[in-house]
Amino acid sequence: MGNEEGVKCCSRCKEFQPRAAFASNRAARDGLQAYCRECWAAYHQSRQLAKGKNVRPRVKVPEGHKHCRSCGEIKPHSDWHRNATASDGLATCCKACKAAKGRAGHLKRSYGLTEAQRDDMVASQKGLCVICLKAPAVHVDHCHKTGSVRGVLCFNCNSAIGKLGDDPDAVRRAADYLEGNAWKPTLVAPGVYRLPS
Repeated sequence: MGNEEGVKCCSRCKEFQPRAAFASNRAARDGLQAYCRECWAAYHQSRQLAKGKNVRPRVKVPEGHKHCRSCGEIKPHSDWHRNATASDGLATCCKACKAAKGRAGHLKRSYGLTEAQRDDMVASQKGLCVICLKAPAVHVDHCHKTGSVRGVLCFNCNSAIGKLGDDPDAVRRAADYLEGNAWKPTLVAPGVYRLPS
């Protein structure tokens, strides 16, 4: 114990520090660890390195900021999602990294593609939707029956195919309709209709 009340000497760095600088230890006489928190963290890291374990380096950050292990940037707390179970109340990665991981996970789960494979498909289409040839290709299109990926389309073309039920005949009829061809059945004889080809 230090010579002043509320102060303790760290056994490692030999500095007198306030009691709040020490973690609790019920087995100790004074109820505190022998090492201060900083010395204990350094000791723990050196032990983990000696065991051959991967240890995250400590990064000094200003008050109200946190270091993102994914992108390596120091960002303000407003750039983080809340996590009530974490010691600091914040998520382990920033909002931007979490969104990027979410997109990559969606591609893998839904289509079995990596982002690199999707980008190769977009590059092979020269970056454009293969249907309208105007808008940028951003949405992966797949067959709902087989699950196989057909290409990358713009939002409008992808949703149009989906709304037509992925039916090639419906798409052909829509093209005929847009070209001005007859789309209604024609009465040939009483009770006999000719369907448009």
